[in-house]
Amino acid sequence: MKKTTLSFIVALGLATSASSYAANQSVDSCIVAIQKQKTGDIIKLEKLIVSGKPFYEFEIKDANAMEWELMCNAKTGKITETESEVNSVNDEAFKKNAKLTEKEALDIVLKVHPGTVREVEYEIEQNGDASYEFDIANDKGVQTKVEVNAANGKIIEVSTEAWEIGVEADEKK
Repeated sequence: MKKTTLSFIVALGLATSASSYAANQSVDSCIVAIQKQKTGDIIKLEKLIVSGKPFYEFEIKDANAMEWELMCNAKTGKITETESEVNSVNDEAFKKNAKLTEKEALDIVLKVHPGTVREVEYEIEQNGDASYEFDIANDKGVQTKVEVNAANGKIIEVSTEAWEIGVEADEKK
């Protein structure tokens, strides 16, 4: 019995180490891919679950103090999305495509994902569309990111946050 227990513990330890190694490799692969696309400092890293699949969202601040969000598939190490962030709804790139106010977009989100707003970001998608990204914490403390097209009010992405490292100094809460 002791030999079986010891074998199980050793096997569990090896499996955990292999899983941890694989996770580190995927983060490393994502960093390499990001550095090929954008240079700058990583200021925040989040692990997100999108449609049941793991992704890393890296927030990068470039030499011009511009912030970028890059989504990377945690299994493949491939960049799947690049967005720029702007400081407010009054930024020209955001304002020219936005038809909904922040409150209107938030009302849409809270109907589907009730909770407390933890953060709001104003983003410019790869195609130039403006979007609001709300971080909503539900009554169980689970944080969900919901992205809403600022022109038509469609929810374009929903993800659940597994963990977060780092903080943006200018986060709007």
